[in-house]
Amino acid sequence: MVKKVVTFGEVMMRLSPPGYEKFSQASSLELVYGGGEANVGISCAYLGMKAAHVTRFPDNALGKAATQFLRRHWLNTENVIYGDDRMGKYFLEKGAVHRPSEVIYEREGSAFSLIQPSMVNWEEALKDADWFHWTGITPAISEGAAKCCLDAIKTANKLGVTVSGDINSRNNMWKYGKTMQQVIPDMVENSDVVITSSRGIREMFGLGAPKDNFQSLAKQLVSHFPHIKKVVKKTRRIMSASHHQIQGKLWNGETYIKTDMLNITHIIDRVGTGDAFAAGLIYGLLHYDDMLALDFASAACALKHTIPGDVNIVSLENVSSLMAGNTYGAIKR
Repeated sequence: MVKKVVTFGEVMMRLSPPGYEKFSQASSLELVYGGGEANVGISCAYLGMKAAHVTRFPDNALGKAATQFLRRHWLNTENVIYGDDRMGKYFLEKGAVHRPSEVIYEREGSAFSLIQPSMVNWEEALKDADWFHWTGITPAISEGAAKCCLDAIKTANKLGVTVSGDINSRNNMWKYGKTMQQVIPDMVENSDVVITSSRGIREMFGLGAPKDNFQSLAKQLVSHFPHIKKVVKKTRRIMSASHHQIQGKLWNGETYIKTDMLNITHIIDRVGTGDAFAAGLIYGLLHYDDMLALDFASAACALKHTIPGDVNIVSLENVSSLMAGNTYGAIKR
């Protein structure tokens, strides 16, 4: 039976100068749509899963265009809601070699930031789902978004739906009077799979010491939140804006595993690579054992670096081929 994943979060307009131009050079901007959670859903859809996204768009032509984008990439949008008139957006200047990428956000007052828990019927949205995925960005946007996300997690628990959270967030996003330390723990407490970092565990939960490695910190997190089944991390080594190495790590309460380092030498677009990792992990954990799932996640992440735009539109065959060691990129005829 085909597995179903549901994701929840803001989808924004992404506006970028063509190619690798700087903002000061651009006379036009390329437009695509993206958001961490929707990126995960789309990636899962391209891997052959059923996928649905829950969000709130402005009730105008931009909201309809964003909905069309999700549908074009095989996401179910039956539980998308509409209201107000502002679309969240961000501007991306893509870096190259020694010049880093730069992102500028404009999401305050967006239709999604004004969402309230009463607007979403989570029993309906999570019907027949196998997996629900959230990120630490959503509860940072507004108190309404945070409450809505927590309702989704608790409903998923009640329905027996596996919950994953990519919990890393940014301190400067929390502007409505709450901190991540006040909000995120309630969500993690009810999550089965947590994607984070050593720094994230220390900063959000006050666990461990600076010298503690990821395995030690993951053990402490599971001890603190017994509902968690797996703690996962993606390690990234940066040689330049165009050359990175990535590695997956996982603690499942009994065993610590990690993948080989994957070398990515010619990055086309780094945005959305963490989402590609999360989607690969979800697919992997629903179909394979932990080691193969982690390998699958890392391979999916590596391939996203070759895809322009926010979303990873590679197939199951593409990821499986890279997992098998086919790194030469020969033409398929």
